[in-house]
Amino acid sequence: MESLEEQLQGVRSVAIAGHIKPDGDCVGSCLAAYNYLKEYHPQIKVKLYLEPIPNIFKFLSRAEEIISESGQFENVDLFIVLDCGDSGRLGEAANQLKSAERVICIDHHFSNSGFGDASYIFPNASSTSELIFDLLPKERITRQIAECIYVGIIHDTGLFQYSCTSPKTMRTAAFLMETGIDFTEIVDKTYVQKTYEQNLVLARAIEKSRMHLDGRCISSVITSEDMAECHVLPKHLDGISAQLRATKGVEAAVLFYQKENDAKEYKISLRAASDAVNVAEIAMHYGGGGHVRAA
Repeated sequence: MESLEEQLQGVRSVAIAGHIKPDGDCVGSCLAAYNYLKEYHPQIKVKLYLEPIPNIFKFLSRAEEIISESGQFENVDLFIVLDCGDSGRLGEAANQLKSAERVICIDHHFSNSGFGDASYIFPNASSTSELIFDLLPKERITRQIAECIYVGIIHDTGLFQYSCTSPKTMRTAAFLMETGIDFTEIVDKTYVQKTYEQNLVLARAIEKSRMHLDGRCISSVITSEDMAECHVLPKHLDGISAQLRATKGVEAAVLFYQKENDAKEYKISLRAASDAVNVAEIAMHYGGGGHVRAA
């Protein structure tokens, strides 16, 4: 696959979807593709399916048009799957796989073995949003599309701090900045600012944390009771595992947190300080997935 345009030849209907519990890169890449089609291919019927997105991303163009209700999938000529390591992570949107004439997958997850009729998978890329940038005509990247891509990149690179950040990533960011986006406000609103309740649950996680392996590993557990007392939901725990990992001397961080309305199941968020610990392989062993340093 060399461009998105080549995939759109003769297409009359498109569905776009990303992984469950959409994060910045998922939301950014999906909305970038969606805005591109709405702007430059009005003759194509396009719908974007995602689970409810965090409020911090709702300022992005056409975010209000995202379909989150189940049971609205239709037969389409093309299904574009973004930032999703395997079809099982699509949630209910996986039903669209059965009713699509053709499926393309654009992703950067280490665990993605490739699915669909065409794939554009580069595990070393900073984000799926950067891959969307690669596939779009540069002269057609509007400020609104640039905002979506920039959000995806900063969230999957940790503000350009993670090892997935390359010189190409920085050149991409420079191009996006030149479209006139308010990059400082985007960083502040979607990455830096936390609610008081989010700060409370972060403090709880740090207070309950334990060190292991001579200080090289740190872990913590957030229960449903913790979340209730801090007035947060699982979707508000983003960033905690990264903060735990930032502890001096720590090579890997593990955060266990209870799934919403489920007293028995926990999700696990893993972060590594370097490629010496491949947390994606650990997650895959237990049925999960992700990136070398974040899974």
